[in-house]
This record gives sequence, C-alpha cells and structure tokens, in this order.
Amino acid sequence: MKASTLRLIQMIIQPILTTRLCLTAATLPMLEAVVSEDWPVLSTILGGVDLAKNWMHFPEALAWMHGYLKESPDEVGWWSAFVLHQADHRLIGTCGFKGAPTPEGTVEIGYEIAPSYQGSGLATEVAAALIDHAFRQEAVQAVIAHTLAQENASVAVLRKLGFQLADEMYDPEDGHIWQWHLNKP
Repeated sequence: MKASTLRLIQMIIQPILTTRLCLTAATLPMLEAVVSEDWPVLSTILGGVDLAKNWMHFPEALAWMHGYLKESPDEVGWWSAFVLHQADHRLIGTCGFKGAPTPEGTVEIGYEIAPSYQGSGLATEVAAALIDHAFRQEAVQAVIAHTLAQENASVAVLRKLGFQLADEMYDPEDGHIWQWHLNKP
C-alpha cells in the first residue's frame, strides 16, 4: 500500500465529531459483532455505549459490508459508520459513504437514525458532517444521495444542506427514487 493511501485511510477512519455526535467508522470486528448479533461485544468495542431501540434499519447492508471489508480492508473509511450520541452515550444509527470516490470524484452518502432520536436535527447533523468530511478529501468533487421519490424527512435534510434534485430513476429494490447532487464549493 502506498504511503499516501495509508495516510488517507488513517485520516478517514478517525472519528468525526459534531456538536452532539461521534461518527465512528465500522471496522471488521464491529461488523462481526453486528452479523452475529453479539450486542455486548459491539457495545464494548464502541466504548460501553447503550444501544437505542431500532438503531439499525438495514441489517443486510451491514452484513454485506462485513463480507466486503474482509476482501477490501483498506476501504474501511469509505463505507459504514456508527452514529453515537455523545451526551447519552448511546448508539443511535448508522451512516457513511457507499464506497470510495469514483474516478470523477463523486461519493454517495446515506444515514439512518433510531426513531426515538428523529425529529431533532440529528440526521442533518450526520449528513452535514459526512459532506464536510468528504469535501476535505482532495479526490472528492461532489456528493450524491438517493431518496424515495416522494417528499420525506431525508428530502428535507438534503434540501436544507443545499442538494439539488438531479434525476429520477427506477431501482429494482426501492422502486422510483430521486438522486440528489451537491458540488464541492
């Protein structure tokens, strides 16, 4: 591995701190705990946090990530992260990028927050932190996101952060979806 790649990986896997949250890159041991549903181990790895009820909406995505990181451990910072509420010392969701930047410099973000923590601006805080982090990387020129093709909370978050509706498409799993786009300032 090149030294520049190693420096980038080390920078990416550092926790991202916001006013209320800590976004911690999902490592292989963390994902192994998720796949095996060993919640005490996951809690221990994450520093003894509690787990909010329904903190994870897409377990299949984390299971897929577990398999992927076994094959590509150098991409750990460009995938899933755990969302930790600092004051409550609780795991409240997941977020991250859907892969390293494309050759054109685009990354996609995604996020989910436990229902008991929704409606207080935390999804906006997560998305803003991901965007800021992405744009600090020289290789990133744009951030995209996908939502269901309807007005919803995620659409409101993206609009609030300056995203523009770029396209509508059909996804075999989700049906009609909207693609949102934000260029690097």
